[in-house]
Amino acid sequence: MESMITAHEQVGVNRYRESYGLHFEEFVVGDVFEHRPGRTVTELDNIWQSLVNMNNHPAHIDVAYAQRTEFERLLVNSSVTLSIVSGMTVATMSARAIANLGWDEIRLPNPVYVGDTLYAESEVVFKRESRSRPGQGIVTIRVIGRKQDGTPVINYLRTFLVPKKGHSQDYPIG
Repeated sequence: MESMITAHEQVGVNRYRESYGLHFEEFVVGDVFEHRPGRTVTELDNIWQSLVNMNNHPAHIDVAYAQRTEFERLLVNSSVTLSIVSGMTVATMSARAIANLGWDEIRLPNPVYVGDTLYAESEVVFKRESRSRPGQGIVTIRVIGRKQDGTPVINYLRTFLVPKKGHSQDYPIG
């Protein structure tokens, strides 16, 4: 069965506009989306995010300390992993979202190291029309982030509010 989801909307004769995010009606429970491209984590990503978050645990920012741990190298701060993987999902899943409603059941089954490349996928696990906001709906997805070798490094549920078709803001023309 062919999907009706496209990355472009026709806005005129021979004219198309990139379209990001889905409307409520386009989410189907059970559908899985693979998010690409992947993203390689750099030492700078890890150091800056650790310091921005005021997480100065030496396992994330002190190479000499990290080399003496069981991991023998810097561990990527889990907030870096969450930020990158979550960000990878936005273009498809929530670029039209009105509000992010929360992350639940965040699990970090395996460590991430500088140089690992992360990939993400999202499965639609729940949706319902909003009871208090006509023209909008609530969607929950399960997100899984994996390393380049397929090892899972993060999984969680994310819930957000999205518009129905005909109720979303269009991007400005100019």
